[in-house]
This record gives sequence, C-alpha cells and structure tokens, in this order.
Amino acid sequence: MRLTTKGRYAVTAMLDLAIHAGEGPVSLADISSRQEISLSYLEQLFSKLRRQKLVVSVRGPGGGYQLSRATESISVAEVVDAVDESVNVTNCGGEGNCTEQGFCLTHHLWTDLSQQIHSFLHGISLDSLMQRQEVQHISARQHRKELDGANNPDTIETITLSGLG
Repeated sequence: MRLTTKGRYAVTAMLDLAIHAGEGPVSLADISSRQEISLSYLEQLFSKLRRQKLVVSVRGPGGGYQLSRATESISVAEVVDAVDESVNVTNCGGEGNCTEQGFCLTHHLWTDLSQQIHSFLHGISLDSLMQRQEVQHISARQHRKELDGANNPDTIETITLSGLG
C-alpha cells in the first residue's frame, strides 16, 4: 500500500485539530508539539487541506486553524485525498502498465482492493476516531504532558530566556 507519512501525518494532525476544536483556533505549533510532526511539514499539509476546504485559517493573536465542517462530516479518505495521497496497492499505480503487454494477471484484484480501502476510509469520520477509547487515552496523556511542561520551572526559564535573545 502506498499510504506514506504525508497521509498519516495529515490524518493525525486533523484528528488533533478535531480533538482540540472546542478550545478555539489551534496553532500548528501546538499540533507539532503534541504529535511530534515538523512545523514546516504541517504548514505544507495544511496549505493543501485549506485549498480543499477541510480547514479554515484564523489570523491574528490566538489564531490558528479550525475545521471547516463538523467532525462527523469529514472522512479519513477526504483528508488523505486532500494531501494528494493514494491508497493504491497496484504496482503500476493504477496505470495498467504492469507488464510490457499492459495489465498483469492480478491488476484488477489490486485495483478492487484499492477501492475497498478507499471505501473503508471514507466510512470513518474524524468524529468516530475521536470516540475511540484508545484515542481518548492518548489524547489525555498528551494533555498531561503539555500541563507538566507548562508547570515545569525549567521549561518556563527556557521560554523566558529564549525570548530575551
């Protein structure tokens, strides 16, 4: 399957955005910190997600990103598609040039599987992911880590000193 980190990171970032939607606009720096995804990479992904109207940006102090629709109406497949990712499992990328003569014997099998995977991902919404117990546990752990970092005097000192330079 050709789902790379681009698709995985986009889904992870969108799920993080969905989880924190009630807090107002979410900054990419916050998503980057929580999910350990490069900020510059997130900027590239969110540019594509914004073009596909899955997110909207909010400018100014306290700005960031918000989902453009309710979590139950955004599917994982839409997110993957928005960042130009493919769930194609054929060796030829769906082109049909598997062999010198064209299609290989199993081309249609892999095409059907690709369609099944896409259909499966289309049936999963951000909301349904948010309801999963393991997602809630991981989110709670990340929240505790954020709070611990904010209450750690070494972290506060580092932030203060870095702001002076």
